[in-house]
Amino acid sequence: MTTSMAEMAKRRDLPVWRSLLYVPANVPRFIEKAHTRGADAILLDLEDSVPAGEKEAARGAVASAAAHVRQGGADVLVRVNRPLALCVRDIEASVCAEVDGIAITKVDGPSHVRLLDELVTELESERGLPLGKTRFLLMIETPEAFEQMTDIARASPRVAAMNIGGEDFALNGGFEPTDEALLMPKQRMILAARAAGVMPLGYIGTVADFSDWEKFRAMVRRSRQFGFDGASCVHPGQVAIVNEEYGPRPDELAYAKRVIAAADQAQAEGRASFQLDGKMIDIPVIERARRLLARQERVEARAAARR
Repeated sequence: MTTSMAEMAKRRDLPVWRSLLYVPANVPRFIEKAHTRGADAILLDLEDSVPAGEKEAARGAVASAAAHVRQGGADVLVRVNRPLALCVRDIEASVCAEVDGIAITKVDGPSHVRLLDELVTELESERGLPLGKTRFLLMIETPEAFEQMTDIARASPRVAAMNIGGEDFALNGGFEPTDEALLMPKQRMILAARAAGVMPLGYIGTVADFSDWEKFRAMVRRSRQFGFDGASCVHPGQVAIVNEEYGPRPDELAYAKRVIAAADQAQAEGRASFQLDGKMIDIPVIERARRLLARQERVEARAAARR
């Protein structure tokens, strides 16, 4: 991290969300087992997976559903609807002790984020909750929002993460939601999130195809290489793979420890660069190793808190 990014991340105290498992808020049989799936976060959905006629009942069940799905140690977010009238009712039902964040769909711009921040702040105050408790996951789904991503991510200290809703973004952008067509937008989103000090979430490929687990794993591994910190899961079987691939792997940790040990020795000898396994190691490689080890510490701390 640059100094400014490190300061932002520290101020925001970003959570560990490698995997975020979607669970329709209106389907009890999915809610019943969600806490056993091992996801870092559960995304209770009030939006696309809930029919219009069931949204009111789903909204009324959020607090009890959140209390149930978090018993395995996962954070809980609620994906809310647009238009604003539905969004406000969703948020009023979701700001509670059992909910850690709101996934805001179809973000318009920075003022949209600030408006919802104001609403959430009022609700936290009225309900005796710690101010700032409720984090935001921002979903970029229109070309207009895409052009303002960095400002959107900086619009509120509640913002913890950002992603691109591929299907809606492609629809609104007038192109097919193929991996190739979405590659550039997703790369730009990653950089915008990094510039704002928040987590970029998502995949380079599609999350919908879980017919071939090895193919899915390869896609997730490639996605991490592009810079994503975590991603949503639409099937419980995806969770373990996403956790493994978006967390440091044993071979990476072993190599990172060797890099740091060699760097410490080189520094003691007055050198800033050195060779390891026939490769030149300098400051960016050392810093990457430090970040990897720091991420593993946070993953382990999360796992310990769940036990």
